[in-house]
Amino acid sequence: MTAKTALILGANGRFGQAALQAFTAAGWQTTALVRAGKTASHPRVIHADASDAEALTRAAEGFDVIVNALNPPYDKWPALIPPLTRAIIAAARASGASVVIPGNVYNFGPDMPPLLTTETPQRATQGKGLIRRQMEDAYRAADIPVILLRAGDYIGAGQHGQWFDGLIANKVAKGVFTYPGDYNIVHAWAYLPDMARAAVALCEIRDTLPRFADIPFAGYGITGEELARAIETAGGRPLKRKRTPWAVLHALALFMPVMQEVIAMRYLWDTPH
Repeated sequence: MTAKTALILGANGRFGQAALQAFTAAGWQTTALVRAGKTASHPRVIHADASDAEALTRAAEGFDVIVNALNPPYDKWPALIPPLTRAIIAAARASGASVVIPGNVYNFGPDMPPLLTTETPQRATQGKGLIRRQMEDAYRAADIPVILLRAGDYIGAGQHGQWFDGLIANKVAKGVFTYPGDYNIVHAWAYLPDMARAAVALCEIRDTLPRFADIPFAGYGITGEELARAIETAGGRPLKRKRTPWAVLHALALFMPVMQEVIAMRYLWDTPH
């Protein structure tokens, strides 16, 4: 029986690490792709620039699935996502591989409804939402097999620096829970190990899916208060509730372009979804 093979782009990122573990655990032969000079804690590693179509096409030869777990810094999206998308499409077209993409809710824009489905209009007209819409449109137009697993904010083990571990739970050890928005508004979360296992399950049945499969990953839709209570239960101690100091973030944004992009997504904490 021929081994099922998966090439994980961005293998050192949060979804990349989770995907490596999930595909490997499911019996797939997995290979991590990282940039030259980078290392990955995996027995099979390919070093290549994922934005170089020729290099990526060579690297992806013979693989059944390409997992696009690449996630450039927010402020680099306009410059980096288009060439990465073109390179991945070229590699998938040459190899015949299916592409797995961890999608998000940015596409729907600030006016998104509380319940998001595959039928929800994607109305983002600027910023990162528009970039994601354009990226997905490019994959659709390419007519290659794509599995887009759309989810909320990531939560789970892996690198630090995301919303949950970087700004919400970073002071839990000191008895403080900090939330970016209204504590009573529902926010979508995706537990990464579960999401990665869902991606594997979809790849196992990829021949039965639409050419471009836009799959919602429900994850957890919970309020800030529910999240705080869950952490209190897990930790066995009460937590003092605080709000993210947005004024401080605005000040930091004067010197940190990436913080400007974080602020642009503040609406996600004030819009129930």
